[in-house]
Amino acid sequence: MSQRYFIRLSYNGTPFHGWQSQPNAISVQETIEKAMSMIMRHEVKITGAGRTDTAVNARTMYAHFECDSAIADTDLFIKRLNSIVGRNIAIYEIIAVDSDAHARFDAVSRTYKYFVDIEKSPFSYPFSWYCHTLLDFDAMNIAAEKLYDYIDFTSFSKLHTDVATNDCKITHAHWAKEGSQWVFTITADRFLRNMVRAIVGTLVEVGRGKLTIEQFCRIIEKKDRCSAGTSMPGNALFLWDIEYPYIENKR
Repeated sequence: MSQRYFIRLSYNGTPFHGWQSQPNAISVQETIEKAMSMIMRHEVKITGAGRTDTAVNARTMYAHFECDSAIADTDLFIKRLNSIVGRNIAIYEIIAVDSDAHARFDAVSRTYKYFVDIEKSPFSYPFSWYCHTLLDFDAMNIAAEKLYDYIDFTSFSKLHTDVATNDCKITHAHWAKEGSQWVFTITADRFLRNMVRAIVGTLVEVGRGKLTIEQFCRIIEKKDRCSAGTSMPGNALFLWDIEYPYIENKR
């Protein structure tokens, strides 16, 4: 009888062309699948909780896979897997779940963080974005609170995606000073392709004084990606956490 498992992992997205397997490019998914197939001596496919773009990092990512039978020693399996996937991926946990558990569809919330340096540091790159100009983070937080008032985020979505709806419920969006950095944390039930980087890019325009709060709201209401700000670099973005109703949060 087959057994389904969840994997909890992290990765440095710098050397990868995103999570999803694709022709002629190295992805996180493909790297893990090859390592698992080598250990299990047959082809293994995994399904991730979502797709991160090129250079985007994950402090927490989940994926699920099937085994023909239960893994006898999950600690040993993790150790062997970590020895193969390379230094930019870390596998932390393998969890037995019900046969219908799904890493993508069962997630009840996802949290992202975007890291910004306002003072140049040689120790932050590539995991933060250095801003050369002063930003008004108070204004950016006022604008961020407006996100709670909306559901349709077409203006912050990559064009021509295959999703059925652009509706998302944002439950947290806030800039906070953490040490020498400013960090934007956003939580929602789901995110669209490129959504967080587009939101951050538009909030930065508010922080620079190029957009008012009212203009920020009108951009959302237009449902037009061309009206929003530039998408921010992916290297400063982290998929920070994913919540499931049946998995204890250990982060």
